[in-house]
Amino acid sequence: MLFPLYWMIVTAIQPPTITLMYPPVLYPKAHNLDGFTQLFHDNPMGKWLLNSAFVALLATLITTSFSILGAYALAWFQWKGKMAFGLMLLFTQMLPEALIVIPIYKIFDQLNFLNNLAALSLIHAAFVIPVGVWILRPAFESIPREVNEAAQIDGCDYLAVLRKIIIPLCSPAIMAVSVVSFFASWGDYLLAVTMISKKELYPASVGLASTMSQLNTPIQELLSGALIYGLPPVILYMFIQRYIVSGLTAGAIKG
Repeated sequence: MLFPLYWMIVTAIQPPTITLMYPPVLYPKAHNLDGFTQLFHDNPMGKWLLNSAFVALLATLITTSFSILGAYALAWFQWKGKMAFGLMLLFTQMLPEALIVIPIYKIFDQLNFLNNLAALSLIHAAFVIPVGVWILRPAFESIPREVNEAAQIDGCDYLAVLRKIIIPLCSPAIMAVSVVSFFASWGDYLLAVTMISKKELYPASVGLASTMSQLNTPIQELLSGALIYGLPPVILYMFIQRYIVSGLTAGAIKG
């Protein structure tokens, strides 16, 4: 598992002539940063990273918001078709992206949504919202009913209960949904390469792939970009890991 990551780092910091030697050299004999400088000089890598960040953050915001509302409806209300709706959400995860990417492309083409980063975020959110709902539903159901009843006695309506009680108590689960959504959107290639054809709008995944051609693969430049592209999710997870694993529901009804 770790060796491909190690090889990516080694390839990014050593000349391609050494990387392509046979037998392969498993440790860097010489190192330079030409891959990083060429990447940003020959390509709009900074713009591609900003595009990926915009798409991932917008998809995370949409996914988290709708997952909270969907899970709240499934966990705290009784309504006709509730079970069927939950099963329908689960059924959507049985369809791989490659199976429905062409119908999505046709719909977006008719709506003039192609080459639109915000529209790409909507697709990512649509794939992750069902997962988010199923993650949050048991977390919402674990909150004792006495909390809801006490809040209603104090004059809170349903949205106030959601905003002031459920969301704070279930923030670790909500954070987990946000992480899943961000990673799914940040790492997407298939939907991005299908919906985005303008180079200046490429997310980083598509932009890095576009540096390869039939006759040339700038291996040091490509792996340097992959290293930069892989750092934001790792850094993000390092900062929010403690929020994901912490339990905030302890003592919710005490006092």
